[in-house]
Amino acid sequence: MPKFRGSGRRFGRIAAVTAALTVLPLLGVSGVASAAPSAVAPNGSSLERVDGTGRQVTAYVFSVSMDKTIPVKIQMPADLDAERPTLYLLNGAGGGEDSATWQRRTDMASFFSDKNVNVVTPIGGAFSYYTDWQKDDPELGRNKWTTFLTQELPPIIDSAFKGNGVNSLAAISMTGTSVLNLAISAPGLYKSVAGYSGCAETSTPAGQAYIKVVVESRGGGDTENMWGPTDGQGWIENDPVVNAEKLRGTAIYMSTGNGLPGAHDTIQKTGSVNALANQVLLGGAIEGATLLCTNNLFKRLNELNIPSTFDFRPNGTHSWGYWQDDLHKSWPWIANTIGL
Repeated sequence: MPKFRGSGRRFGRIAAVTAALTVLPLLGVSGVASAAPSAVAPNGSSLERVDGTGRQVTAYVFSVSMDKTIPVKIQMPADLDAERPTLYLLNGAGGGEDSATWQRRTDMASFFSDKNVNVVTPIGGAFSYYTDWQKDDPELGRNKWTTFLTQELPPIIDSAFKGNGVNSLAAISMTGTSVLNLAISAPGLYKSVAGYSGCAETSTPAGQAYIKVVVESRGGGDTENMWGPTDGQGWIENDPVVNAEKLRGTAIYMSTGNGLPGAHDTIQKTGSVNALANQVLLGGAIEGATLLCTNNLFKRLNELNIPSTFDFRPNGTHSWGYWQDDLHKSWPWIANTIGL
């Protein structure tokens, strides 16, 4: 029961990667395995290079499905010798291509500094819902993020960054929907998913309107290229509420505010009157919508008797202060699901 808390090219690339990875230790990238052949996914996606030294690096992963290289931010634990689980921590609608990122807007770097986990955040996929699109989009390009996050990236992280094959997903806003669909797409790959201020339903008029605001109004893309016409099967197949039974066996944590101003909605936190007004008005309206979506998922999981944890905060807008709080609050739960 849900728990309620009131508050030809490919082979050339593989050869190049094999040569490059054998010298990574000479470049000072600690904690990265030198066994290059295993840093290639079954479909030929591969680790091209790693920039940075120490525990925070950027890996560049060539995705066969998208035919491009994806930067991936990785924070490794203090103990670089032991194998460890991996938390895939996804950015929101901007895909980490803007300033609205976990690294810039929260204390995630210091928070995870003493924790034995790889924290992995791909950069890219703005307004894509991190799903496999049916067609390439003139504005948003080729998006095959489900394939990337379930088939291409995990084996590379495990082999090159000493992952032990135990994974969790956590995400905000747009990708708060994605984590549920990713878990449905790859049963058993992720032990747990945590979604903060996401909208779980996609095939209802309200859910579709929310997605169109993100993909079309903000991103300039065409949702028909993503999941087809709104009355088609694609939207139903990607609706976590409709397909909630497929979440059985995955630990689930969801949180949302109600749109009313709270502790992080002050001029001291936002820095200006205009920023505060935007956060309270726009952020409040968005969070009110995610409350309705989250409540519908809560009821559906309850009907199916699927264990889950929900945190309905007594206030809060759609903004980073609350998501940092959500990450801190949910971490003991996440850690338990991945054996920490």
